[in-house]
Amino acid sequence: MIWSDPMTINSEYNTLSRRRFLRGTGVALALPLMESLFPARTAAAVISNSIPVRTAFLYFPNGVWKPDWIPQETGKNFALSPTLKPLADHKNDILVLSGLDKPNSRSGDGHYAKTANFLTGLPVAKTSGANINSGGVSVDQVIAQHYKGITPLPSLELGTEPVVSGIDGAVGYTRLYGGHISWKAADKPLAKEINPKLVYERLFGQKQQGSHEFKPLLDFVLEDAKQLRGRLGRDDRFKMDEYLDSVRSVEERIEYASRPDHRPWKPNVSLEQIALSQPGIPQNFRDHVRTMLDLMVLAFRTDSTRVTSFMFANDVSTRSYSFLDGVRDSHHALSHHQNEADKIAQYQKINTWHVEQLAYFLTKLKSVEEGESNLLHNSMIMFGSSMSDGNSHDPNNLPIILAGHAGGRINSGQHLVNPQDTPLCNLYLTMLQKLNLPIPAFGDSNNVLANV
Repeated sequence: MIWSDPMTINSEYNTLSRRRFLRGTGVALALPLMESLFPARTAAAVISNSIPVRTAFLYFPNGVWKPDWIPQETGKNFALSPTLKPLADHKNDILVLSGLDKPNSRSGDGHYAKTANFLTGLPVAKTSGANINSGGVSVDQVIAQHYKGITPLPSLELGTEPVVSGIDGAVGYTRLYGGHISWKAADKPLAKEINPKLVYERLFGQKQQGSHEFKPLLDFVLEDAKQLRGRLGRDDRFKMDEYLDSVRSVEERIEYASRPDHRPWKPNVSLEQIALSQPGIPQNFRDHVRTMLDLMVLAFRTDSTRVTSFMFANDVSTRSYSFLDGVRDSHHALSHHQNEADKIAQYQKINTWHVEQLAYFLTKLKSVEEGESNLLHNSMIMFGSSMSDGNSHDPNNLPIILAGHAGGRINSGQHLVNPQDTPLCNLYLTMLQKLNLPIPAFGDSNNVLANV
């Protein structure tokens, strides 16, 4: 697949197909850019002028234990805090941003008034569900609108848990707010996909209409892949083999999760896990998360979309993290630690696990070569939560990381402390401007962030 807007490519390149696929019987698998398929002058122009910036928003609920999150030093010479140590290999690829607030969440009780506006920054209507309102369109959808018609999917919204309806009687908000961060309009949340099989089919096409059996797409296109490989240069052959291996790895995990489990012995699973056991959804939460992250990498490297959002879990979820050594309760329950040392220790382990997943995602992105750089260099990955401390539901000094270099436009490798009362939307405005979008303000922004 070729990364170009129709208005920016040169006339020679414009005569070529915008997209290169491996084809089989009724299916097509998008490919990354292969330089050796095009004339030298054309390939050089594509690489130097047209590699896009991809943007992802990764959300985890319930805040963090701030003493172990916030680095003590600022600027370039900061040391990673205990929770952020899994990012050691990516220290120069990240900005740790302190001091960002969501002022319009200060008056909202509980989680919902903070989750629903994570990507809007505006006041959330307190409602039982009849007149939901997130305050405005989310920043990911502003970006998606810019790329509409350029990529097959304007955006991709992912998660691991279904949206829960009903009213949370403790605070008077609809529970729907806890399962959405992407909003096409203030009253129109975008449904997130939690089934990796369905995500795969959205990215690469339905394999067999009317069939629930998962059919690996690579099986249909291997003959075309073999013929194409003979036309590629050495570097592109390596790139193609590595790409097809990554696709196969995702397919194998989806295929395993899609088939009936005929094992005579089966592990114990919770009622929540049973409710999620649709074909294609791994029962193991860790596998579920990593499969979704791998699908995001595939979506970006094939230019199937340039903006994604991902919720590790819904807010106020009862998700258990007992797979972590020493963790015995749910994330939400532990976030209400009441300053008890044992609960804080478990809470911090969950925080660290989320950071480990970010590190995994960044490593995967960085392993994909693009021209003279890599996919992480050409991305912006925003990672954070809608509150700083789950015990107090505090929406100030949020735990936020911006990873990637936006094609060289971000001064990464720093801990930046922002002035008091700096809106989180100042980060979003900064990101929009790094994408060269002519937008003077977003949400409650009042400026761009300095030194980013």
